[in-house]
Amino acid sequence: MTKKQERARARRRWERRQASLARRRARRQRWGRIAAVVAVVALVGGLVTVLGLTLGSRGSDAAPASTPSAASTTLAGCPLPPKPLGTSAELSLPDKATAAGKTFTATLTTNCGDIVLSLDGTKAPQATAAFVDLARRNYYIDAPCHRLTTAPTLKVLQCGDPTGTGEGSPGFGYGVENAPKDGRYPRGTVAMARTSDPKKGTGGQFFIVYGDSTLPDPNGYTVVGKVTAGLDIVDKVAAAGVAPNPKSPDDGPPAAPISILSVAVTEEKS
Repeated sequence: MTKKQERARARRRWERRQASLARRRARRQRWGRIAAVVAVVALVGGLVTVLGLTLGSRGSDAAPASTPSAASTTLAGCPLPPKPLGTSAELSLPDKATAAGKTFTATLTTNCGDIVLSLDGTKAPQATAAFVDLARRNYYIDAPCHRLTTAPTLKVLQCGDPTGTGEGSPGFGYGVENAPKDGRYPRGTVAMARTSDPKKGTGGQFFIVYGDSTLPDPNGYTVVGKVTAGLDIVDKVAAAGVAPNPKSPDDGPPAAPISILSVAVTEEKS
């Protein structure tokens, strides 16, 4: 065999070896890619499984908001309200000019749903200004409706005291305005509660009339507006009655607790 033939044979061996190495590298790369894909698929599958188990356990452990468990609902079927903040305030009486001639919509978000009020700043400018100011200061947050009356001539739900006792005050008082002369308060009326002092006894508490009522007090109570939506919520609470009260079976805390969680107020544009 000549040297030329040996060199050619050696070159062919080298080429075959390089081709074999190239095929091996290609196989390794191909299997590496397959392994990587399999690993990714396995990882994704594992994550999906874990997430599915996690979300599934959360969904099964937590009762949906729309269907709370019986142990966490009131007699009216509402979620139990939070504990009241338990404090009054020391605020200044807002200028009635801020509400005069204006109408406001106040949305009371309660543990039983939204109750929407229309506040009349033309007929009750001071009461409207005070209500709007207190709402914007978050005075009514987690404030229970602490009193329900179910007497034939007096059907009201009283709210607006952050202490939940009926004794809380925003730190100011003002006089009665826009009180009906005949002492009649039709269903849907929103009026301000007060102390025995008609000149400075009105503060932050108010009552919602869920049935035509009569209050014979000669000084009356300020009618600040009316309920435009959600009166059925008050009806539901009233239907559960007053909590057991030996002193007055038709006047006391509602048996189905209801609290104002927050109040949003907007001015209505004419």
